Amino acid sequence: MKPYFAFQWHITDECDQRCRHCYIFSEDNHICLKQMKYEEMETVVSSCMDMCERLGRTPYFYITGGDPILHKDFWKLCELLKKHNITFGILGNPFHLTDEICERLYEYGCRKYQLSLDGMRETHDKFRKPGSFDITVEKIDCIKKAGMYCAVMSTVSCANKDEFPDMIDLVVDRNVDVFAFGRYCPTSGQKTNAATLRESAYVSKRNQKDDFFQEYHIPPLEYKAFLEKCWSKYEQYKDRHTTFQLKDHLWTLFLYEKGIFKIPEDADKKIIYDGCHCAISHMTILPTGDVYACRRMESKIGNVFDTSMYDLFMGVNMERYRDFDKFQKCNRCELRGFCRGCPAVTYGYTGNMYAPDPQCWKEVS
Repeated sequence: MKPYFAFQWHITDECDQRCRHCYIFSEDNHICLKQMKYEEMETVVSSCMDMCERLGRTPYFYITGGDPILHKDFWKLCELLKKHNITFGILGNPFHLTDEICERLYEYGCRKYQLSLDGMRETHDKFRKPGSFDITVEKIDCIKKAGMYCAVMSTVSCANKDEFPDMIDLVVDRNVDVFAFGRYCPTSGQKTNAATLRESAYVSKRNQKDDFFQEYHIPPLEYKAFLEKCWSKYEQYKDRHTTFQLKDHLWTLFLYEKGIFKIPEDADKKIIYDGCHCAISHMTILPTGDVYACRRMESKIGNVFDTSMYDLFMGVNMERYRDFDKFQKCNRCELRGFCRGCPAVTYGYTGNMYAPDPQCWKEVS
């Protein structure tokens, strides 16, 4: 297979939940919900296929929302993807899944369904809604019985980090295929407060009255200790069915310091080998047709209905997300080509994606 290019495609804003850390509803729970028309979805598929053909890539769609199943033309889209022999994954909710729905998804080419868990029962339901935890766990078997991979994704913050050992036990016990987590990314409203703090003062001088820092922020050394606890659990279960995806790129730093990850001797310091996929092998499409380099930060580069996906990917608006020389701390680090932390989290804290990652503990001269 050619290398994949991932499109995170939000076909609708409609959703059964109003999660506290959702970037769609974080600032306005009364927004006008948007939904892409079927004819527009045909345009998107065609443009993405053209782009991948020209770049020598294989398109892979992560269909999401909101909850994509709530889109009135969801099944028509599935038929369209099957017609073009495109397999896909779903990032969605558990509420509308049945054995019949999961079997139908598999028949259309869905190979992975990603659920979210953000803590054990009380914490998860606080983030999402009462009953969400139990139905999420229940639907793991439903997804797997249909032949799809079941992935569980979590968002880690100070509010739930101590529950991750129990969550890891849970996903292993339920034979989840893939488990991963990403860090909480502040919304723009929280960013305004965080940006008032100097980059060197995240821990020692943070404002204890700031709700964001009290409830969500993990200081760098605490985050390193958190990764150590997770790694211990991963090692405990390394021979079990569950794959632990190291989604956060600070895992690279963690494993580098443990001597597990080693920089190849022939590595070119100017080349990007791994790390954040933003502007390299990932783009996001919203229900309006707006295209973002990354959905977790303000990074609009254009609109697919005005400009082809190929031209957007190769265009000047995307280049700023590939300007790796501007990364203030990462550019001086030997792991520049393999890590670079999370620019979206950094942007959420500071308004500047090139600033030092707020959870990176490495000293760089």
